[in-house]
Amino acid sequence: MMKVSLYAFKEISLMSLARSNWVRKKFRPIEQLKEEFEKLNVKMETDYEIMVKLISKFNSSASTLDEKVAALYDLEYYVHQVDNAKDFLSMGGLQLVIDGLNSTEAALKEHAAFVLGAALSSNPKVQIEAIEGGALQKLLVILATEQPLAVKKKALFALSSMLRHFPYAQQQFLKLGGLQVLRSLFRQKGMETLHHGDQMAEKIQQYRQVKLVPAVVEQDWCVVVSNLLAMPEHDSREKVLKMVGVLMAFCRERYRGDQALSTTLSLLRSEYEELAAEEQREGDKDGYFKELLGSVNTIIQELR
Repeated sequence: MMKVSLYAFKEISLMSLARSNWVRKKFRPIEQLKEEFEKLNVKMETDYEIMVKLISKFNSSASTLDEKVAALYDLEYYVHQVDNAKDFLSMGGLQLVIDGLNSTEAALKEHAAFVLGAALSSNPKVQIEAIEGGALQKLLVILATEQPLAVKKKALFALSSMLRHFPYAQQQFLKLGGLQVLRSLFRQKGMETLHHGDQMAEKIQQYRQVKLVPAVVEQDWCVVVSNLLAMPEHDSREKVLKMVGVLMAFCRERYRGDQALSTTLSLLRSEYEELAAEEQREGDKDGYFKELLGSVNTIIQELR
């Protein structure tokens, strides 16, 4: 028994030795790699150093439009991280991007808004500095004036990031006529792709938290929101149904007199009855469409 064990041990040792020799032949030692990298003057840059270079490229008068856009595109990746966004603020990058919202070049405005929205996301310090730096006014100007759709989409993204969990920004948004701007925007032809149900639902919820729903109603958002039920995507409809529920206490009488809304709800009920029945036939008794059907029926019941 001992001989077998020793034999097996020797076999394992020989295999291990062979493996080590193969690794040494196949791969170079780390010390050798370090020496070669030093000879090539290769240096790993930190995020901070990379952002400094990108900001410099964006701010340089010698940079072409394509180079500036490329710098903004790369910056958006880095400022998503909270610490990087704070560094971006401290090195002056935030104000440069805010100023970029005034650019006459649509591509620069679009990417500046994208970087701004990324830096603002879940970052209170950056949100405060941005609103003090005039970002809110500039975003509303973009949304209120004739601009390419791509620019408006990125501006709306930045606006959503600024208002999220920031009551002071929400109050300033109302004072600056933000609701009127959005209402006009969503009523324009061709703006359907800007109707992000989840963003709208979040805005309404935020306004409710700071007791601003009456102002929302005064700006005729009862009709604006209910019209969004005509969107074809089920996910968007789900968000809009939730918004209608939030506004029900304030918009009930308007909804009761809205024949178009009544027709839309009836069509949705018929559609989701069929889809829910199909779910049940497939064995899903508590499926997604059954939940949507329940939301539609609840609204219809409340409007009787």
